[in-house]
Amino acid sequence: MTSEIEDGSGAGDDMRTRIAVLFGGRSAEHEISCISARSVLDALDRSRYEPIPIGVTKDGRWQLMPGGPPAVPAGSAVPLPQVMPASGSEVVIDQEPGSRSLVTPDGSRAGIDVVFPVMHGPFGEDGSIQGFLEIAGVPYVGAGVLGSALGMDKAVQKVLFASAGIPVVEHVVVYEREWEKKPEGVEARAERLGYPLFAKPATLGSSVGIRKVHGPRELRPALEEAFRYGTKALVERAEEGARELEVAVLGNDDPIASIAGEIVPRGHEFYDYEAKYVDEHGAELVIPADISQETLEELQRQAVGGFRAIECAGMARADFFLRPSGQILINELNTIPGFTNISMYPKLWEASGLSYPQLVDRLVELAIERHEREAKKGTTSVVDGGSFEEG
Repeated sequence: MTSEIEDGSGAGDDMRTRIAVLFGGRSAEHEISCISARSVLDALDRSRYEPIPIGVTKDGRWQLMPGGPPAVPAGSAVPLPQVMPASGSEVVIDQEPGSRSLVTPDGSRAGIDVVFPVMHGPFGEDGSIQGFLEIAGVPYVGAGVLGSALGMDKAVQKVLFASAGIPVVEHVVVYEREWEKKPEGVEARAERLGYPLFAKPATLGSSVGIRKVHGPRELRPALEEAFRYGTKALVERAEEGARELEVAVLGNDDPIASIAGEIVPRGHEFYDYEAKYVDEHGAELVIPADISQETLEELQRQAVGGFRAIECAGMARADFFLRPSGQILINELNTIPGFTNISMYPKLWEASGLSYPQLVDRLVELAIERHEREAKKGTTSVVDGGSFEEG
C-alpha cells in the first residue's frame, strides 16, 4: 500500500476538511493551472483543511503529488511548472455514488470532502471534470456542468449576454470548416467589423492563441493560430481607446460583485500571454479602478447579470471594456479565473475586504452548500413517492 494516502474510506480522524486540489490537465493552460494551484494550496489553513494535491498530466493521468506543484518566483527565468509522468502514484476517484474516495491501483483508499478544480481551459473548465464529479457525487468548487460549458464557450456566452440585455463586443464566429471552404466570405465579414481586430480560440483562455490583426494580410495567420486549439474561433472588433476593467463575482443563488480593477498593459500592445505570465512588468493592475460610483455600480450589475445568464455558481471574473463615451461592453466571463497571488480575481476580493484564505474558505462553503441543496432534488421517483398512477 502506498504511503501517500491512508487506507480506509473515511475523511480522516482529525475532522479537518479534506480538499482534493486538481491542477494541470490536458489543455494549453496546463502550466497556468499549476501556478494557480500552488497559490490555492499555500492559502489553505492547515488547522482546518487537509489538502490532497492531484496533478493531471498532459495525457490525462491523475497522480497524487503530496508536495503539490513547485512554486515559481515572480520574474523567474525557469520554465513554468508541469505535471510530469510518474510525478506521483496514480489515483482515481471512486465512481460509486456516495463513496467520496480516492483509490490507488493497489486498492489503497482515502476519503475526500470536496474537490477544488484549478484547471483552466478544456477538460477542466468546460464541464468535463464537473460532470465526472457529479456522477461520483462529490462536492466541488465552482460552476456546474452547464455553467462551466457556457463559461468556456465565449461565442455562446455572447449570445446569452445579449439576450439578457448586456451589451457585447461586436464580433463574428468562424468555424474551421467554413474558413477552409469559404475564406473570402470570412474575410468579408471581418472587413465589415473594421480593422484592427482580435482573432482567438472560442473555447480557451489565458490569452492563449490570441492575436491582434491590424489588416487583411494578418487575418489568415491569426485564424490559423486560433484553429490550432479548436474548431471555432472568434473575430472581435478591437476596442481602441477603451479601458479594460474586471470585476470578480462570488456566490451561488445570491452572487455579489467586488470592486473593479483596471488592466494597463506596459510594453505590450495588449494584455497577451507574455504580459500576464512571463513579463512581471507586462501590465499594471490598478485596484481600485479610477471610475465613478455610477460606473462601478453598472459594472457590478452587469457582472452579476452575466453570472446569472450563463447559470454560473461559486466564482467568476467578468471582463469589460469601458469606451471613452462611457459605454460599457462585456467581453467575457471566466468561471475558473487565474488564482495566482498576482491574479486579478483574488486581488479584487482582497481589496473588497476578503483575504485570499477567506476567499478560499468561502468557495469551499459555497461548494458544499450547492451540493447539499442539489442532492435533495430529483432523488425520489414518482413511483417511490406513491404518486404514480396506472392509466
